[in-house]
Amino acid sequence: MPSRPPIIRIANGTFYRHHPNSIPPSSTSHGHHHSPNPPLFTNLSLVLPSHPATPQNWAVVGPSLSGKTTLLQVLRGSHLCLPPTARSYPYLSTEGVPHRLRNPGRAVQYVGFDAASMGGSGGSSATTTAYLSARYESRRESTDFSLLDFLTGNTQFNVDRQGDGEEGGIDEKLMERVVRDLRLEQLLQLPVAFLSNGQGRRARIARALLTSPEVLLLDEPFMGLDPPTVAGLSPLLEEMARGAKPRLVLSGRPQDPVPEWVTHLVYLRTDCQVGVMGGKEEVVERLRGYVRDVRRGRVREDEGLPVHALVEMGRVLTARGLEGEGIGEVEAVVPVAGGGVPVEEERRSVGEPLVEMEGCRVRYGDKIALGNWSEERDGTEKKGLHWTVRRGERWGVFGPNGSGKTTIVSLLCSDHPQTYSLPIKLFGRSRLPEPGSGQLPLTFWDIQSRIGHSSPEIHQHIPRHLTIRRVLESAWADTFQSKAKMDDEARAQVDATLRWFEHDLNPGFSTKSTTTTPGSTTQSDLSWAEEYLFGGVSFSAQRLLLFLRAIVKHPDIIVLDEAFSGMDDALRDKCMLFLATGEEKTYAPSPAGSGQTGDVIVDSPAAKAGTVKVTGLSDQQALICISHVKEEVPDCVREWLCLPEANTGKPARFGRLDGPLGRDRRRWAEIWSGA
Repeated sequence: MPSRPPIIRIANGTFYRHHPNSIPPSSTSHGHHHSPNPPLFTNLSLVLPSHPATPQNWAVVGPSLSGKTTLLQVLRGSHLCLPPTARSYPYLSTEGVPHRLRNPGRAVQYVGFDAASMGGSGGSSATTTAYLSARYESRRESTDFSLLDFLTGNTQFNVDRQGDGEEGGIDEKLMERVVRDLRLEQLLQLPVAFLSNGQGRRARIARALLTSPEVLLLDEPFMGLDPPTVAGLSPLLEEMARGAKPRLVLSGRPQDPVPEWVTHLVYLRTDCQVGVMGGKEEVVERLRGYVRDVRRGRVREDEGLPVHALVEMGRVLTARGLEGEGIGEVEAVVPVAGGGVPVEEERRSVGEPLVEMEGCRVRYGDKIALGNWSEERDGTEKKGLHWTVRRGERWGVFGPNGSGKTTIVSLLCSDHPQTYSLPIKLFGRSRLPEPGSGQLPLTFWDIQSRIGHSSPEIHQHIPRHLTIRRVLESAWADTFQSKAKMDDEARAQVDATLRWFEHDLNPGFSTKSTTTTPGSTTQSDLSWAEEYLFGGVSFSAQRLLLFLRAIVKHPDIIVLDEAFSGMDDALRDKCMLFLATGEEKTYAPSPAGSGQTGDVIVDSPAAKAGTVKVTGLSDQQALICISHVKEEVPDCVREWLCLPEANTGKPARFGRLDGPLGRDRRRWAEIWSGA
C-alpha cells in the first residue's frame, strides 16, 4: 500500500513576521524603530506524517522567548514563509479528508491560553468583554452563553443550525467522553463568564477537541490545571493522539513534565531557532550530554542553549504520576540560577490581622461555591471558611480547579459583590458601617490601594494599549487607565524595577549597543518602556509585568494567583529573587576557575552603592500565593490552606510547612493528600 502524503511538510523554509524588505507599521509607532524582524526557524525542515507506521506525537519545548507559540503558529500557516512553497499541507488535498477540512485554517486548530486567544479554537471570547467582577454576579445577560452552548458552538444570535460540523454536528459519544474526562459535567449550565481560570482552560480544550480537526496544536495545555485534572486530561489526549483523531502537537516549558506518550521533541533555542529535534529519547540524551560537557568544562556554554533552563528538562508525566529526574538534577554540582534565593527558615514575627474571615459561605442561588462545610472548632460547630492572615505571614492557597481559590481572591480584593454581606474584615475594618465603632467603612479604593494583585483575570482585562511603564505605574492609580498618583520615590522605584528586568521586558534589548546588568546603578536609557506596548510583548513578559505591578508599591498584602505560569524556570527564579530581596541582589557569572557553571547570586551594584530603591518582602507585608505547581510557590511560604473539591462537604485543611515547598515532594504530597 503506497504511503500517504504528510499532513504538514516544511522543507528548508525560513519564516518572518513581516516581509524582510518591508518596515512593519508598528516599528514607527510612538516614535521608535526598535521593532525587530529577525528570521524565525531558519532553514527549517519538519514533516508531520498523516499515517505513520509507528505513532508520532510531537511536543515543542523551550524557555521564554524561544518561540514555542510562534512555531505552533507556523505549523498552522501563520507568518511569512520564504520560499513560499517550502510549507505545504499535501494530505488535506486527498479524498481521505472531509471537504470542510480541506482548508488548513480549519484542519489545523490552535488553542492558546494567553489573553489574546481566550476564545480558543473556533470559540468565542465571551469572557473578555465582561468587567472583572461580572463572573461573580447572579444576573444573567442575553450574551451569557452557557458552557454547553460554548462547547456545541451555539454562541451566535439567530443561528440556523446546531453545532459546527457540516457532517452531523458534534459527535455525542465524543461529547460525553470529553465532558466526563475534563470534569465539566456540573458546569454545563453555567455561563462561560462564571468559570474559574482552570475551568475555562478545560472548556477551551474541550471545545477544540469537539471540532474534530485533523491537527490540534495545544500551547502549554497543562498550565494552570490542578494535579487531578492533569491526571485525567493526559490519558484523554493520549487516546486521541493514538488514533490520530486528532493528531496532537503540544508545547511546554523545559521544567514541565513531558507526557509519556509523546514520541518526538523539538527543543528551541532562545533565539527562535531549533536547537535539537528528533525522537524523544534521542533529544533528551543529546541535551543531557550537552549539560554534562558544559559542567565538566569540555565545551563552552552556548548562549542560545543556557544550561540553567535545562536542569528540570526530562521529567515524565505518566499514568502513575511524575517520574524521573531532570537531566541537570542528577549530576548537579552547583546551584543553578535562583538556587541561592534567601529562604526564611525561622518563623517570622507576625503582626495584627489583615484579613479575617469568620464563616464565609459564598452562595449563588442553591449553589454554594465556597464554604460548603461545617466543622467543630473549640467545641462548637462552625460553618464556612474561617481564616486569618496576619502581617508577616506567607500563605499558600491550594485546591482543585473550581474549589473557590479565585473566589477567595475576589473577596480579598472586594471584586465580589457578596463581600459586603459576608463576615469579613480587611485591615481590621468591615465593609459595612459598624454601629458604635466610630470608624467609617472601608471603601473599594482603600482596599485596592493596599493590595497588590496578579492573576489570569487581571491579565485578561488589562488594556493592551498601555505602555510598559504605564502598566507598572498603574499600581499607584485607581484604575488601569486613570492617572497614577506618583511622587519622586515611586518614580525611582519604577525606574529601578525596569532597569533590573530590562533584559526580559525590552524586546529590543539584544540590539542595543550598551547593556546594563540587573541591579546596576547606571542610569540607562529607559525610553523603551514608554515605546513598547503591553499587548506587543511576549506572554511571559506580560506575566512578568503583572507580577511587578503587584509588588512594586510594597502593598500590605501581595496576592500572586498563578503569577508565574507562562514563565520558564529562569525568569521565574529571577522573580523569586526580586520578591525576596528586591534590587539588593543580582546574578553574576560564576567566577573563572571556580569549577562552577551558571550564575551565582551576589550583592548588586545598587546595594554596594547604597542606592537601593526597591526592597524585598518585609515583616509588615503578607503574601498569599495560589499555584498548582510547587516550583512556582516562593520558598518563604510556610502557612497553607487547601480547599476541598467543590460540593464534597469536606472542610478546608490548614497546615504549616517545615521548609520550602518547591524543594520537597513530600510536603507537596501532604498538602494534596486530602484534596
